[in-house]
Amino acid sequence: MPSFDIVSKTDIHEIDNALAGVRREIETRFDFKGSRCTVERNENDITLLADDEPKLQQMQELLRVYVTRRKLEAAALDFSKKPERAAGDALRHVVTVKQGIAQDLAKTIVKGIKDSKMKVQVSIQGDELRVTGKKRDDLQEAIQLVRNMKIEQPLQYINFRD
Repeated sequence: MPSFDIVSKTDIHEIDNALAGVRREIETRFDFKGSRCTVERNENDITLLADDEPKLQQMQELLRVYVTRRKLEAAALDFSKKPERAAGDALRHVVTVKQGIAQDLAKTIVKGIKDSKMKVQVSIQGDELRVTGKKRDDLQEAIQLVRNMKIEQPLQYINFRD
């Protein structure tokens, strides 16, 4: 039976390359001269440390730009956590790189596909979804349906098998 997987994976090596670009830009820009602004990555968390709010906003924008330049989607970055105070009036903002499909999002996708009455089956397998059907056309319709759902997380459709 034909099937494919819906996953959400972000290439961490490309994130590292984007962070290197952000660091270079911070070192060379005039408005960052003499500041203690840094960017670090630990696992799936990127920590932005800035002297004040305007510099933090500039760093967030630089991060989005460089991630987009590396052909990744900026939606893979989760800026939802609030910036917190760090030592010496500095601000620290932890940005999370989204990896995998969360349970609630997976349930939303499954519900959307089942409500459409398509002739496909969807199963949640950890942090990814497997969609199976009898015809390739049904699977392509399912991909189109999920793309039209306006999900704020980048999704990839892989392992398409006949």
